[in-house]
Amino acid sequence: MPAIPRPAASGPLRLRDFRLLLAGAAAGQLGAQVTLVALPLVAVLELNAPAFQVGLLTAAETAAFLLVGLPAGAWVDRMRKLPLMIRADVVRAVAMASIPLAAVADVLTMAQLYLVALVTGVATVFFDVAHQSFLPQLLPKEHLVSGNGALETIRSSAQVAGPGLGGGLVQLLGASLAIVADAVGYVLSALFLWGIKQPESRPSHVAGSSLRQDIAEGLRFVCGHRLLRVIAVTTGLANFFTATLMATQSVFLVRVLGLAPGVVGLVLAASAVGGLTGALCAGRLAARIGQARIIWLSLLATGPFALLWPLSGRGAGAALFAVGSGVVFFGAVVYNVAQVSFRQALCPPRLLGRMNATLRFLMWGTLPLGALAGGALADAFGARTALAWCAAGILVVPLPLLLSPLRRMRDLPAADTAEDAPADSADPAQPASVG
Repeated sequence: MPAIPRPAASGPLRLRDFRLLLAGAAAGQLGAQVTLVALPLVAVLELNAPAFQVGLLTAAETAAFLLVGLPAGAWVDRMRKLPLMIRADVVRAVAMASIPLAAVADVLTMAQLYLVALVTGVATVFFDVAHQSFLPQLLPKEHLVSGNGALETIRSSAQVAGPGLGGGLVQLLGASLAIVADAVGYVLSALFLWGIKQPESRPSHVAGSSLRQDIAEGLRFVCGHRLLRVIAVTTGLANFFTATLMATQSVFLVRVLGLAPGVVGLVLAASAVGGLTGALCAGRLAARIGQARIIWLSLLATGPFALLWPLSGRGAGAALFAVGSGVVFFGAVVYNVAQVSFRQALCPPRLLGRMNATLRFLMWGTLPLGALAGGALADAFGARTALAWCAAGILVVPLPLLLSPLRRMRDLPAADTAEDAPADSADPAQPASVG
């Protein structure tokens, strides 16, 4: 890969291709956040689905991380990343556009929603793995934290604007027609990515290696690294309980708190302000507190605010839900920027796809399980009880980090040190399988 002709002091926003990557992320994320509100409301308001079916729909959106998460990384490492991301955007746009078309024709069913969720989920797996693997090709290592912070700012901004826009569109047009915004967002994302000119050669492939061997190499790299192991466990737990929240929050806000779709969007948008603040502060907090220390401290300090979810009430009491989510999301985004930047910096380029996909499989594979658990709990005991269990789970998420070597570090080790450092005297971490 040719070197980026920029001085080390220049920021990532000075790179035209990175700005296009940000613009594509903004378009895609804004549409996706509209759907985050609109798709469950299609099930709740237009198809009158029970809580378990809403949870099953959330599980279908994330099931792809379990189904194709591991082979996706091996495939991505054999392909050029940019064309793959563009094709994934096109697939997602077509799938989402089918929902309003079916609604207009009065043939929309829960079966179609499940199918669309599965298809877009598979496309999202490939897009996300390729996206995280493409970023280090655009930016030098010293700019990965600021680059990831900019991407998290875009994502968090979409989380602020998207739900409010989604709730307003649902109230104005209906839930199914509001999903047009998501299809348009994916089309715009593909167009922005099309404009990126960064040279990208086809990755070299080791002669004779099979898909199984490539997957195993990615697993060895992740599972043989003491810090990646604990990050995988922690994030997997966090995602399990986040999926429980996502599967139950629409049912809770609409059927328990009695909120209109527009107000639901405002509550979710207000909660996302915390995520945006976290993205803006992540780099400065990591520099002041330490990149290793901020990973566990961000979750430990903000997790208790999840207890506000089941305490929320009607009317002004709904603000407790927004406040709780805002603080929890602040901690989650700060954590995410720090650990993703570390992963990208330590991994050899030829393993980026497999490393990201392996971690996505381990960390995001818990999402459908959490969604099913949330739907089942809400169906059996009510949405408020499901949120109480979710909040209790959020409190235990930092425990693996507190029991790991991270608790005694201020900053994360450099890539070469991190790969060779022993886990402890009895269980040395295996070095990365690289040439």
